[in-house]
This record gives sequence, structure tokens and C-alpha cells, in this order.
Amino acid sequence: MKYFFFLFISTISFAQSNTEVYLYELSLENDRYYVKSGKNISNNPGYDSQPHFYSKKSILFASTRGKHTDIVKYNLESGKIKYLSDTPKGGEYSPQRIPKSKDVSAVRLDDDGLQRFYKYDSKSGKSKELIADLKVAYPFWLKKNVAINVVIVDKNLDLIISNLKNKTHSTIQKKVGRSVHKIPNTEFVSYISKANDQWEVMLYNTKNGDRKKIINTIGNKEDVCWLPNGTLLMAVGNTIMKFNPATDSEWSVFHAFSKTKHQNISRIIVNKKGTHLAIVSE
Repeated sequence: MKYFFFLFISTISFAQSNTEVYLYELSLENDRYYVKSGKNISNNPGYDSQPHFYSKKSILFASTRGKHTDIVKYNLESGKIKYLSDTPKGGEYSPQRIPKSKDVSAVRLDDDGLQRFYKYDSKSGKSKELIADLKVAYPFWLKKNVAINVVIVDKNLDLIISNLKNKTHSTIQKKVGRSVHKIPNTEFVSYISKANDQWEVMLYNTKNGDRKKIINTIGNKEDVCWLPNGTLLMAVGNTIMKFNPATDSEWSVFHAFSKTKHQNISRIIVNKKGTHLAIVSE
């Protein structure tokens, strides 16, 4: 098995095993979601991870190609893939569609250790630096010109909101995890707080800046996403757990995969309509 070493903090390296991106169908029946047929859409040696739904018909993810990692766009209907980047002396991670644009953003890690946040033209693939003075690790677009990013500060990860037009940055919280998501049909964003020994899923009010705890994570896991009905999903081993803040008092099982099929599920994401679920596993 190949191992990929991804350096985000100068003194700490995060080892990633041979991961793949899987796409499953979701169906809503009698107010309950069911996980149905799925397939491996990366099917590639090395590191494949960080899926993000670009549109109704396509999904982005980071994929190893040769010695580097590039942005892949996968067509849900045809199954064809298209590479959106090709950086000879660097690689791209955490690809996302930029709001009100067809272009894509990504974290670029160069061979010399320089790590920055870039925009990639959807047609030409040409890149342009978006934020010059922050070491963005995990980005999240709130809206056009405003991003809430997990940023490397000293030896920690901090949550920072940036206005790209005004070039201003404000820290929301120090010591956070990599999962940042919009809570459907609200003005709120969720993130993972690692400020205490017990990690927590937190709510951030984008209008007034208020923060409050939603629920503790399970076993200090940090990969979550939201269903359209406001249910929070969390990856734990080979199982996806669920919690709806409006109706539940604790976590329960959403779907358990066979251990022979998936182990150590990490990234998970659901499209806006709740018809597809993408996961990453070894």
C-alpha cells in the first residue's frame, strides 16, 4: 500500500493511506433517508479525497496523478473525468466551486513548501492567488468574496473569515478541525472546535458572530456534513452517524457499511438536493 505524506504544519505531517472517493445514491422515503447503490469514482492508486459537488451533474475531488495531486472533475452522468489543474512543481487540495462563478478554488502546496489559496479558471486551468497573507488549509466559501477558512497559525488550525474584496481577516475561533459547512436553510455555519479535550460541533451565526455548541463529536472524529432536512452526519469507522438538533438528544446510526467494503471513512458530503452522498475511505 502506498502512503502519501501531506504536510500542512511545518513540524507535523499527516499520513494519508491509499484512499478512494465513492459516490452513493440517496433516497428519501417516508421522511427517512436510505443509502443505495454506489461505486468507486476515483479508482486510482494513491490519494483521492476531498469531494465537493460542483453542480447537479459533476463533482470535484483531489486526485494523485504521477508525483502530484490535481483537481479532478467527475461527470455523474457519463462517468468521465477531466483534470482542471496540472502544476508541475506543486499539487492542489480541497477543490471547491467559487460562488457565482464557474471557476474553482483550491489549496496549492508547492514542492518548496509554499502553501496558498488559488483560483483556477474552469476552461484554461490558469491559476491566480486569492489570499497572499494566510496559509489556508481547508477553505469554505460563504458567498462571493467571503470565505471562512481553516488556517494554519503557528502550530494550530484557526477559523478565520476573510473578505477577499476588502482584504480583511477576522479570527472566529482558535484550535479547530477541518470540517466547515453551511447548515441548510439557515444563516449558520458549523465547524469543529478542538479547544477542549472533548471535541465539539459548533454553530457560527454569520449575521451577528454568535457561537454555540451543537453536540459533542464521537470519539473525537471531525468529518461531518448536513442533509437538506437539517440532520448532521458524522463518519465514524465504517459507519455514518446522524443527529438532528431539532428532534434528537443523541447520535444514532444513519448507515453502517460492511467492514469489507469500507474502513476508516473520512470525508463525507451530500449534494444540495440530498440525492447523492460522497465518502472517502481506505
